[in-house]
Amino acid sequence: MQSAAAGSPPLIYRHRLPVRVMHWINVVCLVILLMSGLQIFNAHPALYWGDDSRDSTRVMQITQKQVNGQWLGVTRIGGLELNTDGVLGTSRSAGDKENAARAFPAWATIPSPQWLSMGRIWHFFFAWIFVMNGIAYLAWTIFSGHLRRDLVPTANEVRGIGSSIKEHLLLRHPHGEQARRYNVLQNIAYLSIVFGVLPLIVVGGWAMSPMMDAFSPGWVDWLGGRQAARTLHFIAAVLLVAFVLVHLFEVIVTGLVNNLRSMITGYWRLPK
Repeated sequence: MQSAAAGSPPLIYRHRLPVRVMHWINVVCLVILLMSGLQIFNAHPALYWGDDSRDSTRVMQITQKQVNGQWLGVTRIGGLELNTDGVLGTSRSAGDKENAARAFPAWATIPSPQWLSMGRIWHFFFAWIFVMNGIAYLAWTIFSGHLRRDLVPTANEVRGIGSSIKEHLLLRHPHGEQARRYNVLQNIAYLSIVFGVLPLIVVGGWAMSPMMDAFSPGWVDWLGGRQAARTLHFIAAVLLVAFVLVHLFEVIVTGLVNNLRSMITGYWRLPK
């Protein structure tokens, strides 16, 4: 622990070097995976449940419809149709004189507004980096004791989950010694992502690969078929994005500078 100036809360060493390095690798990978994944999705902006893609198995579609001679972007989820013109279905980017037919807007896709082959290369390359980084993190967090010590909530913390939810909704966060440990909601969120959402994303991605299916025939059926696996992959990605947005919100409201310093240097100042 670093010494603190008189009257200042102490600095504690919160994040070890391996956690910080793997965190920033994840940040780079997730941004590129999301944006390249959206470009891949734009090539066929619909999701299905089952092994094939038919109208009867479609569960979601981002498309366009003509109204009074104009094409409008719409998103269909089951039997519900939402007007998403200008954002999803049609959007405008540099060089477009009018709204272009495009599921996700050009600013959200890499490496370009429309380049499927290169988008797939980017996506697969960073997916493997992400998987290897995840395996390294999992091994480190188990063998270092980080999982048991910092991420698994105690019985008392689980019993107090209702109070923790209330405090979070009121934007009241722990201070002083209570802030040294992640709260129960943080623990549950991290564990759900690490052991639930991320494995589902990886397995769903593998299930869409003919090579992986040929390596072990039949296992894709456990997910409901290749198209169902694609839908699960998309849902897991949406859950991950939701987690990241909540995480960024909490980083900001609990002290942006302090939290960034902790993930760069490892040192975090206890809130008063």
